[in-house]
Amino acid sequence: MHSPNRSPVHGFDGGQSPLTLRLPDEAATIALGRELAPLLTPGMVIWLDGDLGAGKTTLARALLRGLGHAGPVKSPTYTLVEVYVVSSIYWYHFDFYRFNEPEEFEDAGLGEYFRDDSVCLVEWPEKAAGHVPQADLALVFRFAADTPESGRIIDLHACSEAGNKCLSAFISRWPGAVN
Repeated sequence: MHSPNRSPVHGFDGGQSPLTLRLPDEAATIALGRELAPLLTPGMVIWLDGDLGAGKTTLARALLRGLGHAGPVKSPTYTLVEVYVVSSIYWYHFDFYRFNEPEEFEDAGLGEYFRDDSVCLVEWPEKAAGHVPQADLALVFRFAADTPESGRIIDLHACSEAGNKCLSAFISRWPGAVN
């Protein structure tokens, strides 16, 4: 089980430097998700951080599509969590954007979803600070050159041994990835 609220970047000293990638368009974000998806393993918590419209839900959709999920993939902004079962693994996609207080995480009973037999994708983790479990992998999106038309930059941070293993495997698969 994961311990709550350590910074996605700090607190794990066995990791490598973050990997920074430029994603010029939506197709690049989809390609990233498809390459990363098979490397995520049960028990992992993936934080998806970044501004509105930065590509968090697009990446979550690409991850699920990369695993073979053919059904709809909706943003959980209003439902808080969307549940998907892919290859007998539960995938939980959370969005805490609408939280006013971090305690809403506990009030909603969301802690029970973070298990060793599931993968949890968490958008807006800082809105549940102190309650949401620590990330194994933190993906931080930002707009390139301060305009959405310039594409996105994504930093991939390993925050645990599982995250470090995943990031190392990803680097060996992604063309031109150097960290």
